[in-house]
Amino acid sequence: MLHLLRLEYTESEEAAGPFVKDHVAFLDRHHAAGIFLVSGQTVPSDQGGLIIAAGVDRATAEKIAADDPFVRAGVGRYTVTTIVPGRAHPSLTELLAPDGP
Repeated sequence: MLHLLRLEYTESEEAAGPFVKDHVAFLDRHHAAGIFLVSGQTVPSDQGGLIIAAGVDRATAEKIAADDPFVRAGVGRYTVTTIVPGRAHPSLTELLAPDGP
C-alpha cells in the first residue's frame, strides 16, 4: 500500500516558519527509515506539501502525520489517502512489494 499525505497549512505560511526546522527533521527521520519515498512542497508553496509513504499500514501513516511538528503546533493538518497500486512503472516494483524494500 501507498499513502498520500497531503499537508495543508491551517495558518499562513509565515506562521509555519518557526516550525520548519523541526518539520525538516521529521521528514529526514522518516526518509531515513525508508517510509517516506517522496516529499516536497506544492506549487505554489502556500498550499502546503505532499508525502508519498510506503511500508506501513494506514493507522501508522496517520500516527506519523499527527506527529509532524506543523500539526502539533496547529499550523497544519494532513489528509491521508491510501491506495493499492494496480499498475506501476517497473522500476517501482521493489518499493511497492507487499513487504517493501
